[in-house]
Amino acid sequence: FNHANARLPQALDHLLRWVVVTPDMHRVHHSVVYNETNSNFGFNLPWWDRIFGTYRARPAAGHEAMTIGVDAFRAREDLRLDRLLVQPFRESAGGYAINRRAS
Repeated sequence: FNHANARLPQALDHLLRWVVVTPDMHRVHHSVVYNETNSNFGFNLPWWDRIFGTYRARPAAGHEAMTIGVDAFRAREDLRLDRLLVQPFRESAGGYAINRRAS
């Protein structure tokens, strides 16, 4: 459900975020912005992000304008299937946001 490319009515989304992780809530986690990538880790239950201070209500650029993906792998050649399969093992992945804290 939370990986669905779906938009719930805003009032419903706001209410559901207290019980389940909604698509808009989890989408923030897929942002290329470091502070947003390191947030909204919850997959089913939203309480963990609220308890541990990793909850972000929305991306700074807004849901429509945010960039999704891994900033280190934006080149067209990185989107080929063979490159995607070895991506987790590439040395350049060490600089990915999840491996460091933003200031």
